[in-house]
Amino acid sequence: MELEDEHLDVLQNIEFAIVSVYREKSDLVDTAVMRALDALIEVYRAQFRGHTPKAIHLPDPEKLIFQRTQDICEIRLGHNEIAIQKQISFGEVTTVDVILACLRKIRKSVDRWRERGGPQGYLQFASQYVT
Repeated sequence: MELEDEHLDVLQNIEFAIVSVYREKSDLVDTAVMRALDALIEVYRAQFRGHTPKAIHLPDPEKLIFQRTQDICEIRLGHNEIAIQKQISFGEVTTVDVILACLRKIRKSVDRWRERGGPQGYLQFASQYVT
């Protein structure tokens, strides 16, 4: 079964976090999204391997993309302190390997849509489908 079929909800949650930043900062470009996703992939890859992730230092707006997306990922992982703090719930808990697969899938999508649509190709594409 395809990742999109099995974990569409997780993919949509992550893309919602990214697009929410774009809607606040219309000058945001895909390369900022790429850097934030690369940092998140490193964090969850270290966690998956049982290592302590390195400290992440990103400039704005990459930091905001990173934070919002990480919040979504943590909630989806069942780390309820964030869900309680934000007063939200997304239902079924997932695993770090699923989060990694979803982040990688979105990262590839950013590359593809940036090539097709220019500096904001992915952001413009994704924002059409996120409400």
